Amino acid sequence: MRKTSAGRTRHRAAYLAVLASRSIGRILSLPTVKLILLIITAVFLLLAAVPRGVALLWSDSAENDSGAPEKADFQTVSLPGTVEVYRSERDAVETIDFEEYVKGVVSGEVPSEFHREALKAQAVAARTYSAARIIKAEEGGNPDAHPDAPLCDTTHCQVYRSRDELREIKGDEWMKKGWKKICSAVNDTEGQLLYYRGSLVEQALFHSSSGGRTENSEDVFASAYPYLVSVDSPYEEAATHRNEKNSFTFKEFSHKIKSAFPNISFDEADLSSISVKSRSKGGRVESIAIGSALLTGREVREALGLPSANFTVESSDGIVTFTSSGSGHGVGMSQYGANGMAEEGYDYRSILSHYYSGTEVY
Repeated sequence: MRKTSAGRTRHRAAYLAVLASRSIGRILSLPTVKLILLIITAVFLLLAAVPRGVALLWSDSAENDSGAPEKADFQTVSLPGTVEVYRSERDAVETIDFEEYVKGVVSGEVPSEFHREALKAQAVAARTYSAARIIKAEEGGNPDAHPDAPLCDTTHCQVYRSRDELREIKGDEWMKKGWKKICSAVNDTEGQLLYYRGSLVEQALFHSSSGGRTENSEDVFASAYPYLVSVDSPYEEAATHRNEKNSFTFKEFSHKIKSAFPNISFDEADLSSISVKSRSKGGRVESIAIGSALLTGREVREALGLPSANFTVESSDGIVTFTSSGSGHGVGMSQYGANGMAEEGYDYRSILSHYYSGTEVY
């Protein structure tokens, strides 16, 4: 009996399938083919694992960007629940919740209109300054200026204003917006402090504006600190004291200088010879000649009430004119510089590490 056309087709297909199977078997038995299959399998498994790895990396990045403090590999400082503050106007010591005190300092030191990251940087600096003063007082006693408390509410330490004082000074509307914004910035950094190589920063100093560059601590004060070194402060366009002029008649100038330094002798003719002799790395006047006397820029600044020792001086027709940039001693963090950095996109940790060289936040 002859096979049908369909039967012959099925037989031929089956025969070809057997041949193909045998051919594939022989190919797969070759060492090179086995190696290629192993590589393909490994690549497939790796690609399957990539999404999980990316997810983990993204998770870690998101966590690091959240602002949460990283864990230190050294013993960090424990903050007190409350702090005693000398209230200068009432001549009394007040016990204040520590974080509430930090909120009052940030409110007293910088405008609430500042960028949130600048407010957070100020909160960490103020908290660090306070913690260091408390520790120092525990070890060696309170300052002579306020022997009953480690801190006061003036520029001798840090300007502090209570919630009630701020309401009276700034009004209810500010409390709804400004106070709320500052509280949020302080709460976001609660407990965080500045450390340098495993030790709490002792001098978290700050000032209003630098005039473009901060100072080495030893060029202004007695001691050198490795984290208080001169750095550029380029984003201070909005600072309140820029190219500010202060002019004095000879009588005014003579009275102010001789009141501060009674042993100095000079006359009106000496005004034309007033000259800056040297400047610090940060650009502030180190020494200035007035007649036969040589004073520091800081001494002249304080005697004349100038906003900064970063000044130039000119004398004409019996008038002495000082042109200055910046406000404050110029050491540590420039508050307007910090705000400028924040406006440029820097976060508070970057701001702090810039102005306090080599420090970290924990």
